[in-house]
Amino acid sequence: LKASFSRLRLTFGEIKKYKQLLLFIIAFWLYNNGIGTIIYMATIYGTELGFSSTTTIGTLLMVQFVAIPFAFLFGWLAKKMGTKAAILLSLGIYTLIAIAGYFLYHEWQFWVLGFAVATVQGGSQALSRSLMGRMMPKSKSAEFYSFFSISEKIAGTVGPLLFGVVSAAFGGSRLAIVSLIIFFASGGYLLSRVNEKEGIKVAEKEDLDFIQAVG
Repeated sequence: LKASFSRLRLTFGEIKKYKQLLLFIIAFWLYNNGIGTIIYMATIYGTELGFSSTTTIGTLLMVQFVAIPFAFLFGWLAKKMGTKAAILLSLGIYTLIAIAGYFLYHEWQFWVLGFAVATVQGGSQALSRSLMGRMMPKSKSAEFYSFFSISEKIAGTVGPLLFGVVSAAFGGSRLAIVSLIIFFASGGYLLSRVNEKEGIKVAEKEDLDFIQAVG
């Protein structure tokens, strides 16, 4: 454990040299908290509202299948409008989903919101990892991806924690769903500040220097 955390600390010190990449990772931590919480808490919220297991579980299964074609659609959108813009679009849709969740009363609405989640779930996460990979030096990809994977899981506890705190404070999950807007807004803002061209340029230069040093 000591060696593992020591290595993580060294990797964090290394990744801080790549300012745009680090800014993007922090932005991802934030907005992915909102995404993950909506997915994880959907069944709990639906059950709280008295929806049947057929609706809650069926919607989750439907999301997995519907998300596949929309992931390809977002890949096409990324080529047309840019990867960062496509991710920001998905975060805007997630924000509307969180607001609509407050007004959820009927099972058919749960299905509709599930479909809406499916339209952005696969695309937002696939494009996020794609953009991060382009700003990451290939010579350090294994190290940085490991750091990203572990830190993502640690940071991902904040969303469910906020959801639980707000639910307990107000005696229900309606405001807890709306509170997730915090993650989409803050993550989207930081993402808008990321200069992906600079980040990609820095990564490419690092790889070129590495090849020259090895060669």
